[in-house]
Amino acid sequence: MAHVIDRDKWARMPDRWQGELECGAWGSNSCLIFNYLPGTGGGPRLHRHPYAEIFIVRQGSGLFTVGDREIEAFAGQIVIVPPNTAHKFTNLGPGPLETIDIHENGSFVTEWLE
Repeated sequence: MAHVIDRDKWARMPDRWQGELECGAWGSNSCLIFNYLPGTGGGPRLHRHPYAEIFIVRQGSGLFTVGDREIEAFAGQIVIVPPNTAHKFTNLGPGPLETIDIHENGSFVTEWLE
């Protein structure tokens, strides 16, 4: 069965693509995060998951720390973080950073490392 999920179920702000959704409730083995970081800096602290995470960079540029690597990623690029790998990212600026993050699990499982 197909599901249509309205924006008010996942968006933090009605005018922004910003929010998150655990899709396991709808039969999907995935979670989505819609990030919008308007200015330089920001982003999540160092953490890891027992599953892979995929970052689709839709706008701007970000500095991704993945294990012991630092990766500058730009609009149009995709960063894939393997399971159990420490990672974080921040907006390099000067404009907004917008990403869609796909977690390969029906609910969020996060171990915060800092």
